[in-house]
Amino acid sequence: MSSSDRVLNAGVLGATGTVGQRFIVLLSQNPMFRIHSLGASERSSGKPYSSATKWKMSELLPADAKDIVVKACDPALFSGCDVIFSGLDASVAGDIERAFFEANFAVFSNAKNYRMAPDVPLCVPVVNTDHYALIAGQRAKMGLTKGFIVTNSNCSTSGLVVPLKALQDKFGPLKRVVVTTLQAISGAGYPGVASLDILDNIVPLISGEEPKIEEEVLKILGGINADASACAPLSDLRVSATCNRVPVVDGHTECANVEFAGTPPTIDEIKQCLREYTCEAQSLGCYSAPAQVIHVTEDEDRPQPRLDRNAGEGMSVTVGRIRPCPVFHVKFTLLVHNTVLGAAGASILNAEYAAKKGLL
Repeated sequence: MSSSDRVLNAGVLGATGTVGQRFIVLLSQNPMFRIHSLGASERSSGKPYSSATKWKMSELLPADAKDIVVKACDPALFSGCDVIFSGLDASVAGDIERAFFEANFAVFSNAKNYRMAPDVPLCVPVVNTDHYALIAGQRAKMGLTKGFIVTNSNCSTSGLVVPLKALQDKFGPLKRVVVTTLQAISGAGYPGVASLDILDNIVPLISGEEPKIEEEVLKILGGINADASACAPLSDLRVSATCNRVPVVDGHTECANVEFAGTPPTIDEIKQCLREYTCEAQSLGCYSAPAQVIHVTEDEDRPQPRLDRNAGEGMSVTVGRIRPCPVFHVKFTLLVHNTVLGAAGASILNAEYAAKKGLL
């Protein structure tokens, strides 16, 4: 039986944090996975999950997770797992994820630590699954049969690259992109931004966020080298990001201005291109793949976080206000659910894709 036909045992690292909790909600609803093992810090290990975590999701704590005894994040304790999902904080993720990888586990990480490593796929699963070709090189380098690391992107990057990929594929190279983000407080984790800082306010700084977006876009929209040993980021595209934290719970809004390297398409051609965009995860029948990758709204005041963040169960990107730009060629507003396609949902769809391709 292939991995795409059987239920896979999943381990979650950083299970008590907000990303870990989102993993547990989504995995409990996904027929491809069974929650098998949960890992967290030493102070949480040995406790039933319901006692170890301070549950913050709007959904009820899934019954199939609440009685699982939390373990330390040690590969030796996760031997029954087919796949590892990491919601670890970047301060500890590097060594722990590396240990699981070297112990021959398939690791799907939400942390930033390995995103820019040349031989690690930085994969938004509705955009660049062709980068999975790097996995063979990872395994060969380490002498592994099953282990590899795939990361998903920064939460704002994940929304931005979806329409950019559609435009690049249809109309050719992009020259310049300027994006301003309005990022939800859930992106800061829990307890996150202090209430006296964010209520009645906008914070015009998210430390380290802007260079992440500017670098990650180039890697995701780029290719891989001839021997599939490393990524080949785009060298001609310039990306400039400005990031703001806003008093919204979930859903990152982004205002993008785009210039094409060649003759620009019309606004109607751009809208049609975005509506018709599809990805391989859809054609493979991956459970979490949205029916419509990009929702194009004609409502002049959309997208809005409260109304549009759950499009495609949080796995779709909504794009609106598509109009000519007097400085570049086109400008538009997009919305992405930052904890679903922007975090745990992307990792899970990455794993579904890997299973369909026989990599698990």
